[in-house]
Amino acid sequence: MEYRELAVTGAYAFVPEVLPDARGGSVSPYRESVFTAAVGRLFPVAEVGRSVSRRGVVRGVHYTLTPPGTARYVHCAAGRALDVAVDLRAGSPTFGRWEAVELSGDGGEAVYLPPGVGHAFTALEDGTVMCHLLSREHRGEHELALSYFDRELGLPLPVESPLVSERDRRAPTLAEAAARGLLPRY
Repeated sequence: MEYRELAVTGAYAFVPEVLPDARGGSVSPYRESVFTAAVGRLFPVAEVGRSVSRRGVVRGVHYTLTPPGTARYVHCAAGRALDVAVDLRAGSPTFGRWEAVELSGDGGEAVYLPPGVGHAFTALEDGTVMCHLLSREHRGEHELALSYFDRELGLPLPVESPLVSERDRRAPTLAEAAARGLLPRY
């Protein structure tokens, strides 16, 4: 498995080896030893979640109150998605910067997002399955969202007619969230 740090400080992309054979193939999207070598500590899995989306669904930008903060390790189990990490941590050297990584069920790529880094993705195929390993159990009262369509962020939109939840449609821009004191600190 290979890894690289993203343009967002503390966020990483992981690319595992795919082992194909006559039956299909297998892949391990998470390896503790490689994660620890990259990040410098273990990833404490407190909850695992998954979502299924049809082509054009945009989910995010989601993040959690910090503290307590929740780290995420995300991979695509089926289909394809454009996954986006956005640095929302006020005071971070990469504040406001983002990087997009294409994840696919065939490749097993994964992305690690530390607490305070926002997460979003766009499903590029019907039946896209995203799996999320969380460092803390999900608590709705700690969940926040920013607008994916914030022009100041300039996030990529690889589909023409995005499907977005009402919550994400009403989410504030980065500037609005900063003015309301909703951003995590670095």
